[in-house]
Amino acid sequence: MSARYQFSGTTAVAISASIESGIRTGALPPGAALPPVRALAAELGVSPATVARAYRELRQRGVLATAGRHGTRVRPRPPVAARRSVLRPAPLPDARDLSRGEPDPRLLPPIGPHLAALAADAGPPVGYSQAGVLPELAEAARARLSADGVPAGDLTLTGGALDGIERLLGAHLRPGDAVAVEDPGWANLLDLVAALGLRPIGVPLDDEGPLVAGVAAALSAGARALVITSRAQNPTGAAVSAARAEELRALLAGRRDLLLIEDDHAAELARVPLHSLAGVTGSWAFVRSVSKPFGPDLRLAVLAGDETTVARVTGRTRVGAGWVSTVLQRLVLALWGDPAVDELVRRAAQSYDLRREGLLAALAEHGLTAHGRSGINVWLPVPDETSALTALRDAGWAVAPGALYRIAAPPALRITVSSLAVEELTPLAAALARAIHPSPEMGFST
Repeated sequence: MSARYQFSGTTAVAISASIESGIRTGALPPGAALPPVRALAAELGVSPATVARAYRELRQRGVLATAGRHGTRVRPRPPVAARRSVLRPAPLPDARDLSRGEPDPRLLPPIGPHLAALAADAGPPVGYSQAGVLPELAEAARARLSADGVPAGDLTLTGGALDGIERLLGAHLRPGDAVAVEDPGWANLLDLVAALGLRPIGVPLDDEGPLVAGVAAALSAGARALVITSRAQNPTGAAVSAARAEELRALLAGRRDLLLIEDDHAAELARVPLHSLAGVTGSWAFVRSVSKPFGPDLRLAVLAGDETTVARVTGRTRVGAGWVSTVLQRLVLALWGDPAVDELVRRAAQSYDLRREGLLAALAEHGLTAHGRSGINVWLPVPDETSALTALRDAGWAVAPGALYRIAAPPALRITVSSLAVEELTPLAAALARAIHPSPEMGFST
């Protein structure tokens, strides 16, 4: 695709603008390879240093990535708004799409009745001076966090988990600083780190969370922040165990130079105990979103932390977005207080566990070891992602390539189980087994 794109410009600014234009129009799609620096310099009649500056500026903004011997490529999800038509390839007709990483809409609690009740009791409009965290929501949030052992004396609200993490990193770090992230880890977080100009250090993990040796290595390499997923880690389903939490607490105890961020995005949907590290470092934050259990469109997360950290996030919000809508706060409060909603969320969590554990068992019958201790995803190591994805596509299944989530971790596939029917587990496992270990008659070597 990039070979047909006509680059232009005689300055670093103009060349980088030309590349961004190609990304916006879809002529340079995610993953597209860019010409080598010297080749593009010769094509445009400029010095290699000029092209190198353009590439460097786009890398620092998270638009491009250097892939070693594979050269420079457009990041899988660059922070440049593309035309809608190129954001996501059209699925093949009749394909089962298990790539999205979203909860099953059929299992989300209905919000219509609560919206109607709010409309009937709207009260006078809220003005700028009255906006902020509603005291009754703060009280309810503290009770829910305290029940899980998370200290919540100081808290604020953000527009979802990723918004909270972005504000935390922006409040404590500067471009060029290193941040330790799980590897494999949440693709959106990896893209955010790149867009902020931060330097990611991958931390390996197993089913019980980040490996202690990996965290120690990241700290030795200068990491100024550490982001850990408490439960339902995306993409592997890992959940921090009691033993791992104890080891990590011993390693991190008393660190004054490290911002510890815990992401509990699955919240009520994760049916494994929470083992929080909150308070072990001088600067810390615990972020819990409502999007997974109650609906992705509910852009609200509770952020608890030390006094200074919460004050920084609150202050930055105040000079930007201002506050999280009090209408949304009242809706979330109503959902939290409805026993019927609690029961629906509980049933959804049970359903996800059944589907996830069922797929793990079906894969095991084919001799395949996958990961998925909690959450809505299964992580399946594979020898080669491209061939496996192609074979699955031909068989009518769409899953996510592991490359979106990896820094240095081995190849794998991410399968979202949230919409799977029980009767689909066996044929899906068989299709995955054939894709990973194709028979000779399929045209692949074993």
